[in-house]
Amino acid sequence: MEFGSERGAVQNRIIKYCSDIGWEYLSPEEALTYRNGEGNILLREIFIRQILNLNPKLEYENAEEVVRKLERIPSNVEGNLTAWEYLKGLKQVFVQDENREINVRLLDTENFRNNVFHVTDELKFVSGNKTNRYDLVFYVNGFPILLIETKAAYKINGLSEAFEQIKRYHWETPEALSLLQLFSITHLIDFYYSATWNLSAKDLNRWKHKEEFDFEHLIKTFFDRKNILKIVTDYILFVKKDDRLSKVVLKPHQIRAVGKVVDRARDRRKRRGLVWHTQGSGKTYTMITAAKLILESPEFENPTVIMLVDRNELEQQLFNNLSSVGLENVRVAMSKRDLKKLLIDDYRGLIVSTIHKFHLMPKDVNRRRNIFVFIDEAHRTTEGDLGTYLMAALPNATIIGFTGTPRDKTKHGKGTFVTFGIDDPPYGYLDKYSILESIEDGTTLKINYTLAENSLLPSKEVLEREFLNLKEIEGVSDIETLNRALSKATTLKNLLKNRERIDRIAQFISKHFRENVEPMGYKAFIVAVDREACAIYKEALDRYLSPEYSEVVISKNHNDPPELKRYHHTEEEERLIRRRFKEEETPKILIVTEKLLTGFDAPILYAMYLDKPMRDHVLLQAIARVNRPYEDENGRKKPAGLIVDFVGILDNLERALSFDSSDIEGVLTDLEVLKGHLKDLMEEGRVEYLSILKGKRGDKAVEEVLNVFRDQEKRHKFYQFFNELKAIYEILTPDPFLRPYIEDFALYTRIYSILKQAYESVDVGKKILERELSEKIKELIKGAPVNATIKEELEIVEIDENTLKKLLSSKATDTEKVFNLLKSAELTINRNLEKEPYLIPLAERLEELTREYHNRQKNTKEMLNELKELSEEIVRVRKEMRALGLSVETFTVYWILKKMGVERALDFKDKIEEIFNEHKLWKVNKSEGRKLKIELTKLFLNLLGSERIREVTETVNKILEILRK
Repeated sequence: MEFGSERGAVQNRIIKYCSDIGWEYLSPEEALTYRNGEGNILLREIFIRQILNLNPKLEYENAEEVVRKLERIPSNVEGNLTAWEYLKGLKQVFVQDENREINVRLLDTENFRNNVFHVTDELKFVSGNKTNRYDLVFYVNGFPILLIETKAAYKINGLSEAFEQIKRYHWETPEALSLLQLFSITHLIDFYYSATWNLSAKDLNRWKHKEEFDFEHLIKTFFDRKNILKIVTDYILFVKKDDRLSKVVLKPHQIRAVGKVVDRARDRRKRRGLVWHTQGSGKTYTMITAAKLILESPEFENPTVIMLVDRNELEQQLFNNLSSVGLENVRVAMSKRDLKKLLIDDYRGLIVSTIHKFHLMPKDVNRRRNIFVFIDEAHRTTEGDLGTYLMAALPNATIIGFTGTPRDKTKHGKGTFVTFGIDDPPYGYLDKYSILESIEDGTTLKINYTLAENSLLPSKEVLEREFLNLKEIEGVSDIETLNRALSKATTLKNLLKNRERIDRIAQFISKHFRENVEPMGYKAFIVAVDREACAIYKEALDRYLSPEYSEVVISKNHNDPPELKRYHHTEEEERLIRRRFKEEETPKILIVTEKLLTGFDAPILYAMYLDKPMRDHVLLQAIARVNRPYEDENGRKKPAGLIVDFVGILDNLERALSFDSSDIEGVLTDLEVLKGHLKDLMEEGRVEYLSILKGKRGDKAVEEVLNVFRDQEKRHKFYQFFNELKAIYEILTPDPFLRPYIEDFALYTRIYSILKQAYESVDVGKKILERELSEKIKELIKGAPVNATIKEELEIVEIDENTLKKLLSSKATDTEKVFNLLKSAELTINRNLEKEPYLIPLAERLEELTREYHNRQKNTKEMLNELKELSEEIVRVRKEMRALGLSVETFTVYWILKKMGVERALDFKDKIEEIFNEHKLWKVNKSEGRKLKIELTKLFLNLLGSERIREVTETVNKILEILRK
């Protein structure tokens, strides 16, 4: 077994570990028997048996009806929701004896041992003329819940390839994906899972091992039968936003927190808890899921859950339409009186409100114990008397605070955090998901910052006196308190709103945005000191950028002057602005001062031009708008977020963010630090990588690169180096600081391109750089004088007689010729395989040769000869196919007979054609398939002799497998 191989070290290990914990393995043949054909995914017999076991009132006909309904559901996310509703026991069938509809249970979630768990591998699914083979499929009670795509541990881009295959399965065989709820990708080192019908890379969730790497522990914890049932039934959410249905599955930190919140709700002694999950880590879904589980569970005896959210969030569609995530019995408290009446009337279900509606609420409005209050942004919503009113009104309620920011130094030992954290000493957190952990998981991104030039910054003395030294804003947690403090800072506000200054900043922003942000495909915020400043910024920015580039989003006031009223938007207009901003269209810049600085999630937002003094919680919440991961359609990922500070507030981070250093570790990095890191990387690269090109140019340089990086570990290390370098270039370009390094970076891109072409998928080279490099980086390196040092790409062409001669007679070195031929053969086969399946044996031989060469089992001379022969055969077989004019089926059989040494194989073409014409439906009809197989076997035995029966049987099976593909 090859070390780290896909089948041996990954696939078979998963089956072994899952078998250890109670999953029963089914061979592909056994699974196919239960599936009743390759066009079905349900294990039909097992599925029906389990329905009858779990639903004593149902008859066989009822179970058959469920099967028929599942087979007819649409092959899209809406159909997948229907399948999930069946798994949740929410769907019904009519039972004649009962004369009524009865809910069907497909799973027993209370006693997992009443379910049967199966895993199978190499599951082939056929949809029309498309066939896909899934590496591993997991079933509960015969219902497919999860598929895994595995890759060999040594494959550098294995996970990316696996993810691309998952995407392809959704397009090519969606009927199977209409039932499957989850997918995973793994290459032994990492294990990621996500929801089917959600193909965004940012929603891939890493299932983590706690300390040192242990693949067995990782698999056994994820596939623990209780865990899988909970993930499928409790932690999948179907969400409707802007009339589009989407699907998510909770991340590990969300699952962990939900479990702790529900456990705290059960606890008769502990009635408080604080959950800190950093901004951007999905706190809303955590709250909603915990609320759902409490409301659905009989053990809480028809409870009430009160969700207290931010006023901005209350306006969001998600909170106005919680039924879209499966929550029924939802009431939004429209006023203080409405909330009070709901509590006095002892309403059971979910109440959504704001904390402010508890103001002046009487004591003991409801003393029931099974009331559970979830408070979003607890660090600010329970400040002052509001928390006191809440706790007095509901004295026996369990109250859980959720926050996106850590405890600041001013609140140690007092205030909100002690109120919520009293049951969880010494740190006061029921659950914590820190900024650093979030960045490591890829849930959020790092944020870089830079200070504007001194001439644009306000006076330091005024900033200190009128803002930073104010005691009342230490640990400020809401923007209203901040605004009140700023309203008194007359001199500071006048400085910030100076029209000449704003004009110069607008000029700077327009240039910076066009050169730094727009070429990356991202968007920006301008945060002005107040609403009037927003209007001034818009007026100034329109002088340097087209007016449609930007929009002002501010709150309305009836007494506003005309210059502000022009930016008043209706709710529908503002909703449209928000939606368009999140997409790849105008507006590209939003000018704000208060709105959208909390609760607004736009992953495409990259840069924040900060011209409003902020600190502590308010600052952390605002800058977190830029930390959301984003990936465009070409697979380019947002490298980080960026803050450009025009106030000088970030000049002293300790004062701007007065939190424990460990809690905000990694949140902000000065661009000057990034420049220093780039300089170090460049020095390292010159020694380790550019030195291999010393004294070599052109083809010799290519040969050296290909030979040095045949070592997998070296290649992987270079890829990591280049990707880190590329991310920094993406951020810093077009800073003049980069000028001394442009030529070196251009050389690294050439090396990267050559290696990707030579060692990865054939569809690379220039295309990979087209996809991976932003326009501003392409522009930066366009003129770098590196053409004479090393070429940009290998010669990869589709092989025919002319191109083969050209490749073999070129002046390239033998090493380069090997890779030119290898990738050209791969390109030719891949492009024509679907219409010319007789190329499959040649594809398999090419794969074997590639592996042998990479593992140094063949030297360059041997490989060149082998590839020459293989390429000649590709040309020969395709030429003969065109000349003979036979059907694909007949030619494939003829060619394989010829390869087996059958003389005059062509004489039997009519007989072969006749067999296939007689059994035209062989691919979709099992009976016809068997007859075709018998006829071909007879023909082969007549030609080769009965003593070769084993060889004949294997060959016929191989031919039919090839033609099915």
